[in-house]
Amino acid sequence: MPPPGLPVWGAEGEIGGLLPPLCPIHPAGMPYALAILDLDGTLADSLPWFRGHVNDVADRFGFRRVTEADIAELRRAGPREILERLNVARWKVPLIARHMRRLKAAHLAEIPLFPGAGAMLQALTAGGLRLALVTSDTLANARAQLGAANAALFSDFACGASLFGKAAKFHRVVRRAGVAPAHVIAIGDEVRDIDAARAAGIACGAVTWGYATPETLRALGPDLLFERMEDVAPSLVGAR
Repeated sequence: MPPPGLPVWGAEGEIGGLLPPLCPIHPAGMPYALAILDLDGTLADSLPWFRGHVNDVADRFGFRRVTEADIAELRRAGPREILERLNVARWKVPLIARHMRRLKAAHLAEIPLFPGAGAMLQALTAGGLRLALVTSDTLANARAQLGAANAALFSDFACGASLFGKAAKFHRVVRRAGVAPAHVIAIGDEVRDIDAARAAGIACGAVTWGYATPETLRALGPDLLFERMEDVAPSLVGAR
């Protein structure tokens, strides 16, 4: 999930994106068998760290620096609009992504999981759901960020998603899991997470404690909107 201010995460060599179909995906009351989770902004509280480093990255790669006054507007924007506002050339995004992954790897101790994230993951697996992680970060960073106990709860990791490449990752995870798309939900904190879930034909859940503003996410009409970490597991397990 790119933090507000710059969509910096992206797999090398991946360009372009998918537009979401505007149609309902998940029938009411249908049980979920697989939950696909995002990392940054959903499980990991990386926004403070990102805000502390983004302008050094801006100077290095030649895009517009982010001021405190910019943050609110950027949190309401989608990834294409963020690129435009900050004058980020599309060809630079993979280079910025690679740099940010290395930078994050050196500072993982500064980026905690949100309170209750581990308990939520345990409750989901105890309730019978399978878990997958789809992230723009590296597998090594993701496992280190989660910690061994939490990482062991995931049956699949699809890492290195490009800025507009999450839908393809979702498709592959669902196919490997052998689960019908109607029984899958993807949970994230950004506009692009909702768009990607819809493009992949799966349900979308949005969390309000991450990068995009609650109002922005609510306006997109996700299947589920979570305002507290402790609401996630009861909502998903209760649908079984």
